[in-house]
Amino acid sequence: MSMVLIGRRLSPEELTAVLADPTAVDRLLYGDLDDDEAEMPEPELDLDKSWHGIHYLLTGTGWQVSEGAGTAILGGVEIGPDGGYGPPRLLDRDTVRAVAAALDALDVETLRARFDPGAMAAADIYPDIWTNGIDEIDYLMSHFDHLRRFYHAAAVNSQAVLVAIT
Repeated sequence: MSMVLIGRRLSPEELTAVLADPTAVDRLLYGDLDDDEAEMPEPELDLDKSWHGIHYLLTGTGWQVSEGAGTAILGGVEIGPDGGYGPPRLLDRDTVRAVAAALDALDVETLRARFDPGAMAAADIYPDIWTNGIDEIDYLMSHFDHLRRFYHAAAVNSQAVLVAIT
C-alpha cells in the first residue's frame, strides 16, 4: 500500500464547519464514506509519493517541521479521525500565507542542490527509491511546483488548508 499526500483548500464556510465538527474533515477530503457508490472527490493537491522527499528537501529532516516552507507537508494541527497514517492536519490562513511566501521565495536550484539520494535513503525517506540509479529530482520538482501553486492560490484567496496522508 502506498502513502500519498492530498490537500484541499477550505472556504470560510468549510473552515467553520471543520472547526465546529472535526468529523466533517473526512467528507471534505474523501467524500461520502457511507455510500459505496460515491467517488472520492478529486483533491486540489495530490503529491503522490513525492511528499516525503519534498519535505526532506524543505527541512533537511525526515519528520521535523520547521517554520515557513517546512510547515507545508507535515505542519498544521491534527484534526479529524485518523485515516491510517495519522489524522489530517489543518493549516490556518495565517500559516498558509507564511508557507506560500516561503515557498515562493525558494529557488528551485537550491532545492535541487539539497537532493542527496544517499542521505535520503539513510534517513528512510519514503518511498525507498532514492538509490535505485534513477534520478528522481525531476519527479520531486514537478510535484514541488504543484505544492507551491496550491499554497499560493490558498493564500491569495485567504483560505485555510487541509492536508492528509492516505
